[in-house]
Amino acid sequence: MATPTFDQLLEAGCHFGHLKRKWNPAMAPYIFMERNGIHIIDLYKTAAKLDEAAAALKSIAKSGKKVLFVATKKQAKQVVAELAQSVGMPYVIERWPGGMLTNFPTIRKAVKKMTSIDKMTKDGTFDNLSKRERLQISRQRAKLEKTLGSIADLNRLPSALFVVDVLKEHIAVAEANRLGIPVFAMVDTNSDPNNIDFVIPANDDASKSIELVVGTIAAAMQEGLEERKVEKVDAAAAGEEGEAAEGQAPRRERRRVRRVDVAAEAPAAPAAEAAPEAPAAE
Repeated sequence: MATPTFDQLLEAGCHFGHLKRKWNPAMAPYIFMERNGIHIIDLYKTAAKLDEAAAALKSIAKSGKKVLFVATKKQAKQVVAELAQSVGMPYVIERWPGGMLTNFPTIRKAVKKMTSIDKMTKDGTFDNLSKRERLQISRQRAKLEKTLGSIADLNRLPSALFVVDVLKEHIAVAEANRLGIPVFAMVDTNSDPNNIDFVIPANDDASKSIELVVGTIAAAMQEGLEERKVEKVDAAAAGEEGEAAEGQAPRRERRRVRRVDVAAEAPAAPAAEAAPEAPAAE
């Protein structure tokens, strides 16, 4: 698992914070200095925190759990969508549907509605409807696909949230905190890091900065998924070898068991008749 170097973080612009007048004092530990009225983020702390977050998310991916990526800002949408898809994780890049975590059963019903519409299209029911009804259902399907299509495979609550810009996604962070779901996030100097479990202090406005950080996270998760596959293959091979060993007892052992069985089945020999007693002397 490779962590970006200081130069790579610097080149991507991860060190640029917000104006001093817009800062959040809680971010003071992660600020290196101020230059021309703009706070500069300490990239050494960024690298350390990114490494820590990547290791934790790799462990989650290796255990087979899901991580939900959330990034609805314009410059992060496409990058996050592509990287989340590359590791098979759900993501939200449109408007965050309120209650998505705290009211998850309702969200699942909406996803099932989308599935039922697809079923109607395949079995011919859709063709029997009027033109107006087909148009209404098609629009409903498109709307559901836009907001929930990327989480269609999320059958249960995610094990973690990865957020770009916690200030913009404060509703998602609040829902995760309420349910005790750990939050990993890129946090800029204008945001509050207190509600974030794994803080990655970095510029969350530049597309290059977002791509570098999220790309590192995705690469770590991909390593975890590959290790999970290898462990499954090894476990399956070990199981087959164990079954083969149990089915083949050593040849000597089988012979010994056969002899014991033959000896047990053989009839017992008749007891020798006692000799007649000699007559007593007169």
